[in-house]
Amino acid sequence: MRSLYRFLLTGLCVVLMAVAAGCGGEEKQEAAGALSWDEHVAAAKGSTVRFYMYGGMNNVNDWIDGTIAPAVKEQYGIILERVPMSAPVFMNKMLTEKSAGKTKGSIDLLWINGENFKNARKADLLEGPVTQLLPNYAAYVNPVESATDFGFPVEGYEAPYGRAQFVFEYDRARTPNPPKSFAELKEWVKENPGRFTYPSPPDFTGSAFIRQAFYAVTGGHEQYLNGFDQALYDANAPKLWAYLNDIAPYLWQEGKAYPKDPAFQATLFSRGEIDIMMAYHPTHAQNRIHDGTYPESVRTYVMEEGSIYNTHFTAIPKNAPNKSGALVVMNYLLSPEAQLSKFSPEVWGDFPVLDMNKLSQEQAAAFTAVELGIATLKPKELSDAAVPEIPSEWLEALEQGWEKHVLKK
Repeated sequence: MRSLYRFLLTGLCVVLMAVAAGCGGEEKQEAAGALSWDEHVAAAKGSTVRFYMYGGMNNVNDWIDGTIAPAVKEQYGIILERVPMSAPVFMNKMLTEKSAGKTKGSIDLLWINGENFKNARKADLLEGPVTQLLPNYAAYVNPVESATDFGFPVEGYEAPYGRAQFVFEYDRARTPNPPKSFAELKEWVKENPGRFTYPSPPDFTGSAFIRQAFYAVTGGHEQYLNGFDQALYDANAPKLWAYLNDIAPYLWQEGKAYPKDPAFQATLFSRGEIDIMMAYHPTHAQNRIHDGTYPESVRTYVMEEGSIYNTHFTAIPKNAPNKSGALVVMNYLLSPEAQLSKFSPEVWGDFPVLDMNKLSQEQAAAFTAVELGIATLKPKELSDAAVPEIPSEWLEALEQGWEKHVLKK
């Protein structure tokens, strides 16, 4: 299964180029740009939009089903159907449908970013550019802030959806002085055997952890921003493997097993089996306090070396059967009301992608008034620590290298 997922995630060039060539068959659909916005809204009325998205976060599922679906039904007459599916699976689905010549596929809208977006673009799987069609994008978004996705140019083929940032979590009652740097973390792990672990890459959070460590042990992220450099990787990646292998015997389960995902790791943390948790959502700890799985003594922090952040997006497959409906939902997700509704940790805690300077005073004040909770770092603290994701080729190389040099060592 791991090898299959690896193939899907990396999108081997030979396969992607073959798929991008297409196989003929059905008549080609009309491009989304052929219709005006009003025509898209009219065409979407009474239609169903199938939104394929990661389904492993119950609070996000509840927000889509309980807030977004009723809103687009009431305002636009759209039935929003959430289809839970991991990104590697829906990537394979799109590739398979295109190779079969299906110009009308089964997916209308996607939650996507990173290497999956890059591989989808290279295989010509996405409709676009589309952001110039969205009234809310023009009204509320700063296009410069979402111009790239893991270093890959967006060029209007996906619309920003939310922002996330990497944090660590600890319980002040049992770990009053958590390690604040990766050098301190290494010493802390050795002094507290069995009390630390991280999810196994390519899990998104586990992968982010090893990238964060990569930055820390090799002198920072700036050197990696100009694209993948094999010579630089060969020189610096061994420093990461040495760090991770050095701490491996002192991890939970002596490094012989890793949590499959952050949900399992959070269970270990809440049960007291480990003392430091990590998340790619700054409000994750507050979410858990709200649902009763974390005590109120849990807090979040970032390492001295900085904290990786990224933007996640929505996109429309090129063979989407309901492009008009997908565009309307994509646009609604960029509305101030939708962005505000997911900002509270009691709902999701996903940070907004809107330019606050483009909002009215009343709208901006509503975002400022959101209570992020005692466990969440202040927005300025997160902003001051933020460092960007590096191009996805680095991500893929590091994930593959971790499997070879750490997991299977």
